[in-house]
Amino acid sequence: MHPDIEATPRKRTHNLAHDLVAKLSQSILLGQLKPGEKLPSEGAIVQAHGVSRTVVREAISKLQASGLVETRHGIGTFVLEQTGEPGLRLNVDTAAGVRGILELRLGLETQAAALAALRRNERQLQQMRQALDDYQRLLSNNDSCVDADRRFHLLIAEATDNTCFVEIMQHLGSAMIPRTRVNVVERGQADLGKLAQLANLEHEAIFNAIKRQDPDAARAAMWLHLTNSRDRFGAGA
Repeated sequence: MHPDIEATPRKRTHNLAHDLVAKLSQSILLGQLKPGEKLPSEGAIVQAHGVSRTVVREAISKLQASGLVETRHGIGTFVLEQTGEPGLRLNVDTAAGVRGILELRLGLETQAAALAALRRNERQLQQMRQALDDYQRLLSNNDSCVDADRRFHLLIAEATDNTCFVEIMQHLGSAMIPRTRVNVVERGQADLGKLAQLANLEHEAIFNAIKRQDPDAARAAMWLHLTNSRDRFGAGA
């Protein structure tokens, strides 16, 4: 058989599995599937997502490797508590700790944004758009927009098509968006609502660069966003 003909279905299966991993990961990270909760059966996932059992098994295997789920033979697959790596201890309760996290993210997410601009697909772009719309809606209602903020950055990591970015961002957990955890004394007179609005204007610039598939602009927009966040006393991204 011609090698190109043989490779096509394998590549398609891999891409479908990758998409399914992304959907299930997002449900777990956003709390729609909670720690200890059992995933739907293999057959139910097949029906819900219109994929084969082979795709489902490959996706579950990847979720296990990422530490998001565990399979108990004869019982089912369950969502794991995301506590981070045992050796990962991040201090985000002080302004200095927040600045440290943001400096770490500067190295990580500027490259992630550039890769996302090159590799993102339309589904991921739509999900980023929805995350930013949710952010603005919550902000307008004086509700916490931290989850929408975190989701936007995770979607950029996912769009790199490189699981290393996703896994590192997952390990950062709530430390990724630490602005509300800085104590009141260190935060001083900072208006978190105003800071969040400024951050979302910067998010829009990142999104537009990714949408245009302009990696240099995406890298620059992310760099500006994170450096501005670092400089806004006690502000997360």
